[in-house]
Amino acid sequence: MKLSDFDAYRITKTQNHEISKVSSDPWNDLPSSKSEAKKELSALHLRLSELQQRFFVDRRKKLLFVLQGMDTSGKNGTIRHVFRGVNPQGVHVASFEKPSSRELAHDYLWRVHKRAPAKGEIMIFDRSHYEDVLAVRVNKLKPESVWRKRYRHINDFEQLLADEDTVILKFFLHIDRDTQKQRLQERLDTPAKNWKFDQSDLVARSRWGEYVAAYEEVFAKTSTPHAPWFIIPANKKWARNLLVARIVVSCLEDMRLSYPQVDYDPSKIIID
Repeated sequence: MKLSDFDAYRITKTQNHEISKVSSDPWNDLPSSKSEAKKELSALHLRLSELQQRFFVDRRKKLLFVLQGMDTSGKNGTIRHVFRGVNPQGVHVASFEKPSSRELAHDYLWRVHKRAPAKGEIMIFDRSHYEDVLAVRVNKLKPESVWRKRYRHINDFEQLLADEDTVILKFFLHIDRDTQKQRLQERLDTPAKNWKFDQSDLVARSRWGEYVAAYEEVFAKTSTPHAPWFIIPANKKWARNLLVARIVVSCLEDMRLSYPQVDYDPSKIIID
């Protein structure tokens, strides 16, 4: 597989950018059954573990995956199921919740930039700098004259990372409103999931249309060749996990990773 094999999922100004017109159920190129998908995902775990080890020692590039989506779209679940079995020494997760008072004392990208990956490192953003043109916009935390400038800031920031050898892929986990309702209800009906429910989820749900508009402008303004957005149909968790794993593995395979060359002949080393 090559990353270009997933161009159908890429978001551009003319493709996949209108959320309401894109199916959030599995597309035809995905397996028709959960069991088949899980079998392929297990094989991809082995391949990802091998590629991640090569990426870690190759140390020519940095890799950033951004996960965004409506509440209950499955950002945490995607991380758990896709990156199972990788070496935690080289794969890290940064979760961006409501900014602290210290973070608010800096520019809004400050807390994000310091979590950008180092060479040989894979960094996964669970939410990201995009909250500053999504939640900030919908909840009117800043005037439009402030947040609208941030599209340019974000593009410049991602261009800077790309210029410094960071490969950036951004995933929008796409669920529909009925699926969100079902998942929120499960949190209420299952004692072990009660802790996941927050009243603010209902507030965000009531503003579904506003978030859709905000995301669509994000896609139009920030899906670039060096930092593309991909739409991931996420109504079915198994399909979501498999598709993200396929794209991640393809991205790493495209890099043609290799182990460092040594400056000695191993056959001439004798260990007493």
